Amino acid sequence: MDLILDGFATALTPENLLFAALGVLLGTAVGVLPGIGPAMTLALLLPVTYSVGADSAIIMFAGIYYGGMYGGSTTSILLNTPGESSSVITAIEGNKMAKAGRAAQALATAAIGSFVAGSIATVLLWIVTPWVADIVVTLGSPSYFALMVLALFAVTAVLGSSKLRGFIALFLGLAVGLVGTSTGQARLTFGQPLLADGIDIVVVAVALFAIGEALWVAAHLRRKPLEIIPVGQPWMSKDDWRRSWKPWLRGTAFGFPFGALPAGGAELPTFLSYATEKRLTRHPEEFGKGAIEGVAGPEAANNASAAGTLVPLLALGLPTTATAAIMLVALQGYGFQTGPTLMDDHPDLVWGLLASLFVANALLLVLNLPMAPLWAKLLRIPRPYLYAGILFFASLGAYSVNFQAFDLALLLVIGTLGFFMRRFGIPVLPLIIGVILGPKLEEQLTTALQISEGDVSTLWSEPVAVVVYVVIALVLVAMTAAGLRRPAESTPTPADDKEMIER
Repeated sequence: MDLILDGFATALTPENLLFAALGVLLGTAVGVLPGIGPAMTLALLLPVTYSVGADSAIIMFAGIYYGGMYGGSTTSILLNTPGESSSVITAIEGNKMAKAGRAAQALATAAIGSFVAGSIATVLLWIVTPWVADIVVTLGSPSYFALMVLALFAVTAVLGSSKLRGFIALFLGLAVGLVGTSTGQARLTFGQPLLADGIDIVVVAVALFAIGEALWVAAHLRRKPLEIIPVGQPWMSKDDWRRSWKPWLRGTAFGFPFGALPAGGAELPTFLSYATEKRLTRHPEEFGKGAIEGVAGPEAANNASAAGTLVPLLALGLPTTATAAIMLVALQGYGFQTGPTLMDDHPDLVWGLLASLFVANALLLVLNLPMAPLWAKLLRIPRPYLYAGILFFASLGAYSVNFQAFDLALLLVIGTLGFFMRRFGIPVLPLIIGVILGPKLEEQLTTALQISEGDVSTLWSEPVAVVVYVVIALVLVAMTAAGLRRPAESTPTPADDKEMIER
């Protein structure tokens, strides 16, 4: 309790409160704009961390994270265009409600559900994170190595329909992480001295999320204006409240545990929440036509999962989402040793961040409900202007890392790679996590082998490591069995591709 109170003392200072409000507003804005998510925004803002205090920057980043989750629901409801994969379910019922003249109610249940789920999940975060950190800090290098392998494997295996593409992205990321000098030997530098210290993760993140996304959107830019459904002030009737509060709680129960798992992600809990509400509803005829439960439950699951992903980030130093990966990069940029000792070494920072999540939730509700009509107008910004600005700030941010023109060349090369990854359906998240965790994985492997004098069996010498490897083996068997049972999919036609892009 003392640590929580100290955290609120840090989060409620005028400066940090201002950064939290700025993060919430900025996160909502980028969440509303299609194609721009919190991960891209954090990547663009990473250079800001060079001139702002650690607690202020991390609190602002957390506000952007939560704001982006809320903003994505606005786009889904008003445009039927999910900004994040976790907002796909919200679009199913939310856009139908908007077309039926109930956009205000859909936005209200999304906002209030986000607040309820985020608040409950934040309290759970306070309880769970120190407990997990206390356990993990007692583990040795073999167990920590196994946990990192599990995180890499799980994040890669659950993304997309093609596991092969996920592992291609992972190995690309691990290859980028190998660039530099290790034990005095140059690796993958191709004789370029500027690569001796490796490729800065800020350049990689900005290139993949900003440059790659901007090029992809520019290649598919539609000339016709967006058809935006008008919205007034969000409000809910007594019946809307009665039909929403249980889905909020059930969505929270789904979202937080899935977010806290090393596999991470909010897609599965939002799908489970939607399926549960569809089964339990007293109004089954409304599902598919605009049922408020189909918005309330998945949005709560989405935001609870966002809080849950901070458990492996803070307790283990393992990011499981793109946004969490960028937050980890920011922490490392300040010189913090991420992992289970972070909470003991820097309790003021960690508990200030945990307290600021509650503050950010309250700010989201207070600021965004009255500003819903403004966010709808923000959707009218012409896309060419928007992405021209993104390219400018991305280039400026990458150059400011080392003030080397060589970084701009890397930015273009890796950004082009990000474009082609989107073109061929290769997920970006395994690549960025491979870049971040690859060097840490190598460090733990080296430490374990040095202690055992080269005995490879030390990698499964601890009970936790054995359990983790068994879990990985079981998942591999299950994936193989599922692949054998699945019938061969038909080759998509050009018409199918066009329909998928329009959706």
